[in-house]
Amino acid sequence: MTSRRGRRLVPARLGLRDVAQVGSAGLRGRPVRVVLSALGIAIGIATMIAVVGISASSKAKLMRDLDRLGTNMLVVTPGQSFFADKEVKLPKSSPRMVGRIDGVEQVAATGGIGDVRVYRSEHIPKERTGGIKVNAATQSLKNTLRGSMATGTWLNGATGAYPSVVLGHSAAKRLGITEAGQRIWLGDEYYTVLGVLQPLPLAPEIDSSALVGWEAARKRLGFDGHPTTLYERSADDEVARVRELLARTVNPEAPHEVMVSDPSAALQAKTASEGAFSSLLLGLGGVALLVGGVGIANTMIISVLERKHEIGLRRSFGSTRGQIRIQFVTESLMLSGLGGLAGVALGALATSVYAGATSMPWTIPPWAPAGGFGATLVIGTIAGLYPAVRASKMSPTLALHAS
Repeated sequence: MTSRRGRRLVPARLGLRDVAQVGSAGLRGRPVRVVLSALGIAIGIATMIAVVGISASSKAKLMRDLDRLGTNMLVVTPGQSFFADKEVKLPKSSPRMVGRIDGVEQVAATGGIGDVRVYRSEHIPKERTGGIKVNAATQSLKNTLRGSMATGTWLNGATGAYPSVVLGHSAAKRLGITEAGQRIWLGDEYYTVLGVLQPLPLAPEIDSSALVGWEAARKRLGFDGHPTTLYERSADDEVARVRELLARTVNPEAPHEVMVSDPSAALQAKTASEGAFSSLLLGLGGVALLVGGVGIANTMIISVLERKHEIGLRRSFGSTRGQIRIQFVTESLMLSGLGGLAGVALGALATSVYAGATSMPWTIPPWAPAGGFGATLVIGTIAGLYPAVRASKMSPTLALHAS
């Protein structure tokens, strides 16, 4: 038999339920302090989730626009001549010549009419142009740009020969035009507004333009017939080959005076540039998260000082130092976890509101809330270690007398 004197007392183990109960006891007793302490963590996580979500939503919108508008469009404009005093123009026949290139599916052109201005009425002072340019446009322009009408109709063979105009999205706003059928003063007479275009991300220059038919521009506005911009669409697998042929086809005598560009590259560059800006905002969110962690550590230290009597009683009834450490680390984890959950919810809500206000698809990568919540748990553990160790080292006798 083993004598009673030889036995060792073994402290009871704390189960998960016990750990949760003792860890949450301090939170239940100080709800206001809990809310204020968790607020710092919540702000940091909400900032990070919102930044990632808004950036992802913006990229999703850009990719959706690229899928809709296509990346198979090239733009041809006049380049520069070797002679500084020479004005470079695209040949009148260039739209027809580009259309003959094998692989080209659509061709459209616009021609600037430099001396003509457009106003809301003939009573507007001449100097108040509003930055609106007047351009002649071929009938194929809307389809080539894959544009759509916000209101009204596009130019056709009949209306394109008469004093009628289609306004770009920005031009209509500047003129105060909200619907088709209204009239504006263009050149020396009134033109009827046939319609207003939706914004064109691949051709922003059209947004601030007033577009008249090619024939009407020549007969009524003195247009010389030389296009200033060509828009060309080809099969996706033919874009590179067509690009090599465009300059020589448009102007065989001086291909160096022709500039060919890819407007979709600007949207792709915008998608890439948003990542750098998001990294900066993520850094700011990380700073807020660290500040929240410092706040939790401070709260836990104060909690330890205020609860010396409780610590002394638990130690007197047999709680080990390890169990005291677990209690305060668990409390810190719960505090940061509450802040993390609130932050994820607030960040998702902010992203949803912004996406709805800007007509973007609501997108949050799954790793963002998971990573954000995981970061709060790590910070909660680190913030609770020192207070937990300090609490576990208290002498039960001194702790009881300090109350």
